[in-house]
Order: sequence, then structure tokens, then C-alpha cells
Amino acid sequence: MGALQGRTALVTGVSRRKGIGYAVARALAAEGAHLVISHHRAHDVDQPWGADDLDAVRSGIREVQVEGAAFADVAADLADPEAPARLVAEAAAVTGSLDILVANQARSGGDGSILDMTADRLDGHWAVNARATILLTAEFARLAADPGDAAARPGDRRRGSIDEHAARRVFWMTSGQHDGPMLGEVAYAASKAALAGLTATVAAELLPLGVILNTINPGPVDTGYLEAEGADRDPEVIAEALAAMPMGRFGAPDDPARLIAWLAGDAGRWIVGQVLTSDGGFALR
Repeated sequence: MGALQGRTALVTGVSRRKGIGYAVARALAAEGAHLVISHHRAHDVDQPWGADDLDAVRSGIREVQVEGAAFADVAADLADPEAPARLVAEAAAVTGSLDILVANQARSGGDGSILDMTADRLDGHWAVNARATILLTAEFARLAADPGDAAARPGDRRRGSIDEHAARRVFWMTSGQHDGPMLGEVAYAASKAALAGLTATVAAELLPLGVILNTINPGPVDTGYLEAEGADRDPEVIAEALAAMPMGRFGAPDDPARLIAWLAGDAGRWIVGQVLTSDGGFALR
């Protein structure tokens, strides 16, 4: 039996076999979890790395699931403010419960420097990367809450013990903005930095509900945007970044996926409200 046997996980942003979401879904599936994935393939079509075959994505996840584990996938454009509530409701309906949320969705492209910045660019990245993550988490938290659980005033704190072994998990994804500049990605960096800055606040509100939140900074992971054919930046920039990697390689999607799978299990129950870096030493450069 895997560490996540009987638990149901929702992983967003699972549309490409080279993506972190796909690796996370497979890692959770291999530990016995029921899986619900969401995807928005239209986003990938317009990117340099292109879209993947969703049937192949589904097959790759199902092939590592344990016998009897449920699987479902949902198309969802999380730029729609109504989408998070629908997605969480559909995911919870698959098995009747929802125990793990990995908010991995992200908008890429259409960004720029501070000189290029517009309200539309900022709003577009905020809507998918930050707003949708917060709304997904809010809907997930409501599954665990009782009526009247919300704090009434700023500073109010709920008290009480939880069953740490039964605690649900939420994972947010950031991009290491604190490690250095992300030139030409102001809107993306702003949206992801908001999640890192909000982690402690939301984690403190979720914990009395029996929900553990952590945010993952995976460092530079090659999901296609660092390959010659699918790169969205100059080769010189990629070569310089690679030379700074202490282990001589960029991260692979499996690297953050292993961390999330471990944190989702009982062994990771004592780690709460952290922004955790899994970058092969990149921040030490």
C-alpha cells in the first residue's frame, strides 16, 4: 500500500508530459492516490513548446495508478473566476472527498519588462497564477470547515488541536523570485511572489481546519522552455543559467514531484506554512 492509499488528489495544470503537474500527478498516483487532473490545452497551443496529446497524458498517469484507484480529468480555464469552485466540486464528487490540492496551473507568455507593463498583462497573470490559486484553496478549505469557521475580524485566530495524521494538504507553486531577478517577466514574477508572501497567512488560517499548506519553489525546471526547439529565451541566457547550476543540469519535473509526494504523506505532516526550495543548489550560485 502506498502512503496515499485511499486519498483523493486534485492537480491542476496537467496538460503536458514534460510539465511539473504531470510529474506530480504520477508521483501521487504511484503512492496510491485517486487522481483528478485539470488542464487547459488552449494555453499551450500558443506557447513555443506547443501542446501535448491529452490522451497520452491520461495514459501516462493511469499506467502508474494502483489497482482500484479512481481517475478523472476536467478541462478548466482558471482565468474564469467561476472555474475554481466548479473544479473543486467536480473533483470532490469523484470519490466523495478531496484530500490533496496541488495548484500547479500557470500562465506563461505575454509578459514583459517594467517598460512593457500594462494592466491587462498584470491582470492576466494574476488571474491564473494567484487569484485562481487562492480561490481553489478557499473552496478546498470550505470542504473541511464547519459553518461559522471563518475569522470575523483581522487578527482573529482559531484555536484547537487537529488530527495531524488525517490532515489534508494544499500545495502552491512559486518561482524563486527572492533568489534573483526575473528579467522580462514582471507580471509572472508579481503573481508568483504574491503566493510566497501569502503562504504564512493562509497556512495559519487553514491549520485549525486540519489543512496543511506549503509552497514549493522548484527552481529552474526544464519543462520544455529550456530546450532548443521550445525555448522562450535566447540560447545565451539558457547557457549562462546552466553554467550556474551546481549539479550541471536544470531541474527535472520529477524533482519537485518527489518532494510534493513526500510532503503529502504522513511523513511530511510536521512541515507547515513553509516556502520550500527544491533547486539543486541554484540559489547558492
